Amino acid sequence: MFKPADMKLWQGRIDSEESTPSPRWHQVINAAEEINPQESIALLGFCCDEGVARNKGRRGAKDGPKAIRTALANQAFVLTQAVIDAGDVICDNEDLEKAQQELGQKIAELLNSNHFPVIMGGGHEMAWGSYNGIESYLKSNDLNSANIGIINFDAHLDLRTSSSITSSGTPFRQISEHRENNKQTFHYCVIGMNPTANTAGLIAYAKEKNVLCIDDIECTEANIPTINNSLKSFIENLDYLYITLCLDVFPASFAPGVSAPAALGIDPVVAIKLIHSIKHYANNAGVKILMADIAEMSPPYDRDNVTAKLAARLIHELCLPLD
Repeated sequence: MFKPADMKLWQGRIDSEESTPSPRWHQVINAAEEINPQESIALLGFCCDEGVARNKGRRGAKDGPKAIRTALANQAFVLTQAVIDAGDVICDNEDLEKAQQELGQKIAELLNSNHFPVIMGGGHEMAWGSYNGIESYLKSNDLNSANIGIINFDAHLDLRTSSSITSSGTPFRQISEHRENNKQTFHYCVIGMNPTANTAGLIAYAKEKNVLCIDDIECTEANIPTINNSLKSFIENLDYLYITLCLDVFPASFAPGVSAPAALGIDPVVAIKLIHSIKHYANNAGVKILMADIAEMSPPYDRDNVTAKLAARLIHELCLPLD
């Protein structure tokens, strides 16, 4: 089910005492039906944790989009693009597959309107819907043969077999098998993988499919140049790129509000620097970043809204124009 944006969520302070205009997100964002500027950032919620439940995780991520909007609302707005709230796709009656289909349709619509979709979740099952939206957009523009790359900041590979039931643990296996069936290459990179949270079978499948895996302990400030070299090589032969971030890639001290909190994880500062590198390399290689999403925001387990605030900061960094 699709629900239009509730603009009442966008509230916050107004810094009227400053001589230099200093707007916050709640002052600049518009509902999609009120204004439809070209080349805008389009926030879209995915209110679903059915995939998390099927994967035996903790429910709560269906309320993630509201929490992220609340955190974004009072954040200083320094972007140059216009921003719209495109509403929410809601999973009804545990019908995950229908919700993913609706998410894909909305993403394709936003892409065809020259928007940059940023999906706020919601479980990581959103990735299958996101990919379908990208594929639909490319097909409608006669770009079926385009090389699509996926960079996933995640403790988990999410490559579980989907033969019996799909979940938040299966989306990239679904994408891999779908592309293989269509004789297309699967370009997938996982940053921050926890080797103790992925079975030997999943790691073996990743190696078989030439997935670029960067373990969590490798994601240090000192190792950023080495990681950058790998990312540059991964990106340079692509046509389009999709960036997805699962908040469980961060330590529980930074992101307690997730389905599966991490004992180790990667430092958000490292992740942000790598996001900047990805954007830089994509720009230099002429690779268009089509969209991004933030997964596994679970408000019931958050503490002082720190996870929601981290998600909001990540959206800011993803949307920040290159210097």
